[in-house]
Amino acid sequence: MSQVYIQDFKDHAGEEVTVKGWLHNRRSKGKLHFLILRDGSGFAQAIVSKKEVAEEVFEACGALGQESAVVVTGLVNADDRAPGGYELHVKDLQVLQVVHDYPITKQSYDQTGPGPDFLLERRHLWLRSKRQHAILRVRNRIIKAIRDFFDDRDFVNVDAPIFTPAACEGTTTLFPVKYFDGEAYLTQSGQLYMEAACQAHGRVFCFGPTFRAEKSKTRRHLTEFWMVEPEVAYASLDDMMVLAQEFIQHIVRQVLDRCAVELETLGRDTAPLKAVLDPFLRISYDDAIARLNEEGQSIEWGEDFGAPHETAIGAWSPTPVIVHRWPKHIKAFYMAPDPEDDRLVLAMDVIAPEGKGEIIGGAERAHSLEYLEEQIAKHDLPKDAFEWYLDLRRFGGVQTAGFGLGLERTVSWLAGVDHVRECIPFPRTIYRIYP
Repeated sequence: MSQVYIQDFKDHAGEEVTVKGWLHNRRSKGKLHFLILRDGSGFAQAIVSKKEVAEEVFEACGALGQESAVVVTGLVNADDRAPGGYELHVKDLQVLQVVHDYPITKQSYDQTGPGPDFLLERRHLWLRSKRQHAILRVRNRIIKAIRDFFDDRDFVNVDAPIFTPAACEGTTTLFPVKYFDGEAYLTQSGQLYMEAACQAHGRVFCFGPTFRAEKSKTRRHLTEFWMVEPEVAYASLDDMMVLAQEFIQHIVRQVLDRCAVELETLGRDTAPLKAVLDPFLRISYDDAIARLNEEGQSIEWGEDFGAPHETAIGAWSPTPVIVHRWPKHIKAFYMAPDPEDDRLVLAMDVIAPEGKGEIIGGAERAHSLEYLEEQIAKHDLPKDAFEWYLDLRRFGGVQTAGFGLGLERTVSWLAGVDHVRECIPFPRTIYRIYP
């Protein structure tokens, strides 16, 4: 009999099927065993009745421990009370491996037992829990939504290098690595390379891992994370604000439409997500500073936002808030100056509601060769490492604009997860590089 995945039970009601998976949990009552099975696609209850299976099968079920590997054959029965709306009435069961003393108990899954350090040390096993399973499936859907959004708009996916010769976002958060007889750095961003690519293809994006040696221990930070970075030729900051809104709304729609089971597993209230489909609030940095101070959030003009400020801004609207036109000295060297105020650059941050902070940073890029040469010198960056970047201004340089969206922060927001370390399969932080 061919294998059927639990997520497809709805297409096989009343049929006899075979499921290949693992025992997630078991309870027994008299002549019945109630098995919670998982097979990677979902979780389902399987009922083993002593009168419906061979004696040795019933006895074997009673000896199974959590994460035992099994192949189960039975009848799919629709039942609104069952997890997922369907359960399996077992006809036969084959044990491939009996497991005992599984190190992560159900109490650990529920985080009522050992703490997060215990679970993170066993991340390779923790991934099997219902909660972690749901989070990573939301992540998977977001990744597909990202690719679909840009594919549907004829953006070209151009892969940026992981090894780079110099900083993109500032020299203080670089990871140096030995590179033959010299030294290179792990990429902070693919954005500079996307500027080159968009002058070849018009509309491009890269999507991959990025690295920041930032000694931060907040729930919003990882040292290795994934970022998607679109770049468009002949585009402005205003164009990017429109694109960012459409992009986020597309992702939210996909998660709402395709991740209902996972969001229910996570206990995620979907009402705030539905509100994101309305137009986003836009506010200048100047006005945001004034409003924060009016609300008692002390911050000087020219300072970057901290977590409390971003949380306060995120409460101003049920939609994300776009803060635009930032002080030049706190943003990257390549951002275009504001022609109406030389203290500012044409940059934006998109701040998510519900206390999730910044999820997008973007800008219009400076296309003046002289200005960029001044900025490179001002930021004490090695000009030789940026000669290729300056060539983009020497040979057909035009206005471009783009942004970067952090995947794990987006997963954290949409899935309703407090810490980004649960939003990547194997988190890397200031204190963790295992497993």
